[in-house]
Amino acid sequence: MRWVKLEDIQRFSPEKMVKASLLETDRFFLDLYCFEPGQSQKPHSHADSDKVYVVCEGEGRFRVGKEERDLGAASAILAPAGVEHGVVNRGPGRLVLLVFMAPKPRH
Repeated sequence: MRWVKLEDIQRFSPEKMVKASLLETDRFFLDLYCFEPGQSQKPHSHADSDKVYVVCEGEGRFRVGKEERDLGAASAILAPAGVEHGVVNRGPGRLVLLVFMAPKPRH
């Protein structure tokens, strides 16, 4: 069994958002994304993979397709395969997200 404690994995950098791998198989991954205020994940898409963002801490502005929405802790949003998506931490505090993607992209 593999388990992780989120507070042990959280890392922040003044230069850019930090991604930390939590759990992974050949079929999916679960990461922790940590944003300082003002940091973002540029809009992008994944042709064959769905992505779910779950807000653990803070508040972010999420864009999926042409829609934008501000979400806070205990909220989740889906970015379906092929749809452009991104996130910005516009708030004064840190933003921490759980990010689940399946199927796992092949690079």
